[in-house]
Amino acid sequence: MDWTNRLRLRNLQMLLSLAQTQNISRSAAALNTTQPGLSKWLKELEADIGMALFERHARGLKPTPSGEALIAHARRIEAHLDGAREDMAAMRDGSSGRVVIGASGASASDTVPLAVFKLMARMPQASIKLVESTTDRLLTLLGDGELDLIVGRSSRNRPDPAIRSETLYVEPLHFVARPGHPLFDRPNVDWDDLLAYRWVVWPKGTPIRDSLDDTLAAAGRSMPFPSVESNSVTLNLTLLNSSDMIGLASHRAATRFAQMNTMRIVPLRLSGFGTVAMYWRDDAANRAAVAAALGCLRDVVAEQGGRREGV
Repeated sequence: MDWTNRLRLRNLQMLLSLAQTQNISRSAAALNTTQPGLSKWLKELEADIGMALFERHARGLKPTPSGEALIAHARRIEAHLDGAREDMAAMRDGSSGRVVIGASGASASDTVPLAVFKLMARMPQASIKLVESTTDRLLTLLGDGELDLIVGRSSRNRPDPAIRSETLYVEPLHFVARPGHPLFDRPNVDWDDLLAYRWVVWPKGTPIRDSLDDTLAAAGRSMPFPSVESNSVTLNLTLLNSSDMIGLASHRAATRFAQMNTMRIVPLRLSGFGTVAMYWRDDAANRAAVAAALGCLRDVVAEQGGRREGV
């Protein structure tokens, strides 16, 4: 018999607990079972699969590569079940479904909120949850099934093959600063002017940071030292508004913040561009609220100038 036929939801909980605690005694206590029983189940599962899932050490357990792979599948199954439970709860309460949207800094200030307004008008009873983080982190959560779709910078790291993607738009990048920054008193602004101030930048490995590094290389410049790394739009806004620091923002975000008078675009044209895409899982796209959210995102982009803007 296929070993997967013998797995139950309780077994997935046991596997995920062992992955979290990396200790049989603590997991047995958390699961209200016995240590010998949990240890026996794990050995039988490993025998059925034909591979060790955990390395045994004096201080506990460590997942093997095979164990990590199975744990990842268990997390996705758990996330799907959580989504099903929340969908059913939403419908029981009169909702028309639920969608969990991830937004990176490039989309959180403009594209995603505008799409949410459209979705609320199109499906007034839909339950909507928003999560903000960096694109690389959001892609991991999407792959694990914790998000239904995300909108963020196109990543150099190829996402999970099960994840689909669609480019929404391409836009320039801008340096930004607070409205009263001394730079805006100068008739012209060059690289030396910018490098005289401390910068707040997105963390290494994020798509917008990759674009900044490419822009600096093209200009024959390097990152000023020291700088502050932050992946939070709120923190970045506070830092920029409370100091003479220089930041980087996408065209849409910079324009939106300029309209709100929270920052201004520094008049130095950059060679780099940012591509914003949406990513989703096929198994989520057939749900009404998710499909509607994807359509609303496309509508927002179409209404605001298509795939290339601000150039």
